[in-house]
Amino acid sequence: MTEAEARAWIERRFGPDATTRVARFADQVGRESEHQNLVARSTLDSIWSRHILDSAQLIPLAGTVDAATRWLDIGSGAGFPGVVVALLTTAQVTLVEPRRRRVDFLREALADSPKATVLLAKVETISIEPQRIISARAVAPVDELLRATRHVADISTRYILPRGRSAHAELESTPRGWHGLFHVEPSITDAESGILIAEKVRIR
Repeated sequence: MTEAEARAWIERRFGPDATTRVARFADQVGRESEHQNLVARSTLDSIWSRHILDSAQLIPLAGTVDAATRWLDIGSGAGFPGVVVALLTTAQVTLVEPRRRRVDFLREALADSPKATVLLAKVETISIEPQRIISARAVAPVDELLRATRHVADISTRYILPRGRSAHAELESTPRGWHGLFHVEPSITDAESGILIAEKVRIR
């Protein structure tokens, strides 16, 4: 998928104003990457397809996303997917990131998004009410993520976890320690990658 096609996909679904907000964020990532390693430099020229669309494709997988939706993004790093979700939706997005310089960048990127919160912490240490959506992009194995977030999830929580090419392998191994509904959705940015969806999760 080309950069123009990726941007057009987002504009068709979220409108020109939201696309403009995301474009400003893409520029911020490019500028900040001169000072800290937010994303691989080799991916900056394909930021719309490799990072922005890769994040935005998670939103339809969340079902109805509105102002009452509580969305937790773990290990937000450069802001993918957390900042993209906050810029494209009205959800109450909480981003959790343990690195101070990344947190400073995320807070700057979301300065005009009053419903978004950035926490300098590891997810195990935060205290917030159960979230309807939990996302994490390449942070830790799924089993570890589920254990680390038990205190911020309940039976209604949906996990949306981009897993790259390991998605199907993790789908086979993760349910051994958990009850719940697990499946993999294909990624639209990489035919060989998948997004693991987990619902009604509880430990065995």
